[in-house]
Formats: sequence, structure tokens, C-alpha cells
Amino acid sequence: MSHTEMIPDTDEIDELLPVLAADSLPRLIVLGEDTALAAVLTHLMRTERLHVEIGYVPTEKTYGSRVYQTGTGNAAAKRAVEGTPTELPLIRDDTGKVLVGRAMITGPEASKLEGEAYVDETKLFSGTVTAMQISPTAHLPGVRATIPRRIGKRRWVEGRAAQLGTPGAVVTRDGITTERPVPRASFYRHNESWLLVR
Repeated sequence: MSHTEMIPDTDEIDELLPVLAADSLPRLIVLGEDTALAAVLTHLMRTERLHVEIGYVPTEKTYGSRVYQTGTGNAAAKRAVEGTPTELPLIRDDTGKVLVGRAMITGPEASKLEGEAYVDETKLFSGTVTAMQISPTAHLPGVRATIPRRIGKRRWVEGRAAQLGTPGAVVTRDGITTERPVPRASFYRHNESWLLVR
């Protein structure tokens, strides 16, 4: 099954929203992978419904389940039903899509990435690197970025925003890849938080 088949479409989400609106403490449980959670959060952000509590039940470990320490399977389901909501930074990109797990940025056709990237005022790199990775954090300032290294531990830089300028890059966000190269990419903390039940 492809990633796109597992993403709930906005009509499916919209069918649930009136039911949730009637509840004084609305809670929506997302069963699936990071792509599904990102699609739900993107829709809630765009429709100004981030007050809805979200339970996340990944069937197996994902980047998002590691970031937010949700667990998987039955343990995650129990937490999603019985847990309490925690406010978390919501990370979005310049196309208006939410990132919940990991974004990987490379050059076109998986080539090396050329350009310059910053996390807030800290320069992450200038020149050519193998790739750039971006991930949300469960704490403020909210986003972190790194460049994979062959030797030694990778160094994550945290901030409110991670930005890249490049002659051309391909972005894979929570498993979904952009169709064509882009000249820039930025991921940053949205002005509202989201509510994860943990």
C-alpha cells in the first residue's frame, strides 16, 4: 500500500468534524503512519480547528512516534483513549503542510544538495552536502535540522525555523516527495500549538 492510499482525504475528516464540534472535549484518534497524522493536522490547521485533541496510534515505529513518544499498537491506542492532551509546537512548511516526523531534502534525483541553510541565525551549511534533515521537537523552540555525516555523530541545531536556499532541491516530507525541484524550503513553528493525547 502506498503512502497516498493511507492518507485520509479532507472529505473524510470534514464528515467527522460536526460530530466533534458537538462534543465539549473533542478528540480525534489517527490510526496509521506519520503521513496520515500530517494530513489530519494540516486540515485542522487550515480550518482553524487545532483545539481538537489528537490521539496518535502508529502501527509500527515512525519518526513521529519517536519524536512524540506515543508508543505503537495497543499501548498507543490505550494512551490515545485514556491519556491527557499536551500542547506541542506545530511545525509547518512554506507550502502550508504540517511536518510530524521527518523531512529529507536532497538535490534533484537524489543528488547532493547545493545551497545555504540556516536554523534561526545559525548557519547549518553553505556549499554542497549529501542531504539536509528536518524534524519537529516535542519542546520549544520546535524544529531541528542536521546534515548527515559519514563519520561521527550528527549535530542537530534547534530553532524556531529551518530555511534553505538552493538552485534546486527535492523535499520528502513524512514519506511524500515533491513532484519537482524547488528553489527554497522552510519549516517553522506555527503561531498555534496542537494537542496530542499522551
